[in-house]
Amino acid sequence: MAQRHDVVIIGGGNAGVSLAARLARYGVKDIGLIEPKDHHLYQPLFSHIGGGRAEVKEATRSQASVMPKGVAWIKDHAVDVDTESNTVVLAAGGTVGYGHLVVCPGLQYRWDSVPGLAEAVHSPYGASHYEFELAPKLWSLLSSVRSGTVVFTMPSGPVKCGGASQKPMYLACDYWREQGVLDKIRVVMVQPYPTAFGIPEVDRELERKIAEYGIELWTDSELVAVDPVARQATVRNNTTGTTGALIYDVLNAVPPQSAPDWLKATDLPALGAGDGFVEVDPGTLRHVRYDNVWSLGDAAGTTNSKAGGALRKQTKVLAKNLVAARQGHPPTMKYDGYSVCPITVSRSTVVFAEFDDHYRPKPTIPKLRTWKESRLSWWVDRTMFPQVYWHMILKGRA
Repeated sequence: MAQRHDVVIIGGGNAGVSLAARLARYGVKDIGLIEPKDHHLYQPLFSHIGGGRAEVKEATRSQASVMPKGVAWIKDHAVDVDTESNTVVLAAGGTVGYGHLVVCPGLQYRWDSVPGLAEAVHSPYGASHYEFELAPKLWSLLSSVRSGTVVFTMPSGPVKCGGASQKPMYLACDYWREQGVLDKIRVVMVQPYPTAFGIPEVDRELERKIAEYGIELWTDSELVAVDPVARQATVRNNTTGTTGALIYDVLNAVPPQSAPDWLKATDLPALGAGDGFVEVDPGTLRHVRYDNVWSLGDAAGTTNSKAGGALRKQTKVLAKNLVAARQGHPPTMKYDGYSVCPITVSRSTVVFAEFDDHYRPKPTIPKLRTWKESRLSWWVDRTMFPQVYWHMILKGRA
């Protein structure tokens, strides 16, 4: 059965819910939000769960409880967009017509792109804090280690908050140091890029902590295969093309990621690009070919680092521009490429990376060196941000 809404939003995560709430506050009355899941997750806490510093219950709410009042929840999967008829096709077979469409379904995990990886993270010796169900398992594994080799990996390509790949590693190292066993554990971080993060100021802080904990940082390297039975990780050096093997006692892997397959098959990505990200103006967040299509968050073809920290500014820009477009005015608000990644470097301190789409420092408070290790930044990340998220961001007020 077909239905229609003035604004249809694909995706009920941070981007979709906070945008719907903000649009409602700006006077948009007829909003439909397509989201199949029953539960809403606060993903930044996954790292704390995997590192033993948060409980599972803190990171989840029912989807019904976070849906803004007056927004129609369409509990289904989007599987296609027909830009000629202005409709979204649903997995159950129905369609939803739209006046304006906002596409924010996030990224999909590609466990199948690394042979053996899916089996490895579900084995007794592997996990991934990028999956809500596996984050508590990670801490169970890490907290029981007293000797051996623990490997953490990050893939190349698009990834949700790349810095999050390292967070449980530092939390675990600090814990092992407290337990007096750190010197008996070989810790390896496989990083596909030349440095720990990519911003010199942040790199210096992370390199100091890496040296402090005795971590082996394998740069320009990537996990390309896993033998979960032999507990062997095959790592390729992307500069030389050579491969090496790591025998591990625990493996924590971040999966390769991409735009959703269904989105790649629509005409919303840039023609011939192949990456599947929605082709938008990176400032206005409006599609460059379809004036009534918009995108934000991880599925948008913007130039910023893909992280939840970018959404607060993106949401406000898109909402105001969409409202202006509905009134026949050109969009004037511009997203500035801002992103943020709080990196836990101990069980009580954080390195707070704020930066633009050229990886230049962009602190919210000018001249404040937020990239320095700080207990205050820990409180902001661990205590303040979750409360702001549940009570302000998802209500369109932050």
